[in-house]
Amino acid sequence: MRGMFTCGVIDVLLEHGVRFDGAAGISAGAVFGCNYKSHQIGRPIRYNKKYGADPRYCSIRSLLKTGDLYGADFCYHVLPDVLDPFDRETFRRDPTAFYIGAVDVRTGQMAYHLCTDGGAQDMLWMRASASMPLVSRPVPIGDRLFLDGGIVDAVPYAYMESIGYDRNVIVLTRPAGYVKQKSSALPLAKVLLRRYPAVIEAMAVRHERYNAQMRQIAAREQAGQALVLRPPQPLGIRRTEKDPAALERVYQTGRQVMNARLEELKAFLARDPAAV
Repeated sequence: MRGMFTCGVIDVLLEHGVRFDGAAGISAGAVFGCNYKSHQIGRPIRYNKKYGADPRYCSIRSLLKTGDLYGADFCYHVLPDVLDPFDRETFRRDPTAFYIGAVDVRTGQMAYHLCTDGGAQDMLWMRASASMPLVSRPVPIGDRLFLDGGIVDAVPYAYMESIGYDRNVIVLTRPAGYVKQKSSALPLAKVLLRRYPAVIEAMAVRHERYNAQMRQIAAREQAGQALVLRPPQPLGIRRTEKDPAALERVYQTGRQVMNARLEELKAFLARDPAAV
């Protein structure tokens, strides 16, 4: 739910008509970021405040009953199809290329999917990207199984660079200077994910990968190759936060950060890449 910060950033971008050629989302960045392409200002904060405490959405009951802390049927069918409809037609028409990343549990390697219409296949990839290890079932897509892309590629800037995007705006949900520690859940992962040793190996070094990414992002920021948006201080929110006031506070923090740097962002996007 630190992703509510990202939702605040996205809504300000939408309100000011700031458009990108492409975007990529991992985990919460996938399931919330898709609303940028569907132009649905306020949708993620609205439904999270309204349904966050619904046991069908996120609960131990859901975990015990279905194997998923976040109920797959509710999150990827009932909610976007009935309760707070996802605008698939706008998503399909919008020219922004939107990529989602997830981890192949058998190989421990990332796979990326280009969303096209917000339909069943795209929703399956969103679910896979946001299926947190230990509290989610691996998601079958074709003959492969996937889990949360954040295990390997928490911030997919390198992937975007590899496919030609040379001027990137990077949204982080941790403040400057944050250093990730080794996961305390690793012993449990070795038991619950023993069928997928590649995932265990990836989780064991996740903090090292993440911290290396942060150093690389800081270097790009200093060189003027990327514009980085971060909260000014720790967001102080639980991963599965349900309190509407806490969600709104984090969302508003994202809005404040984006509003304060809006002109800087516009200038960054308008700059000649050769001048960097």
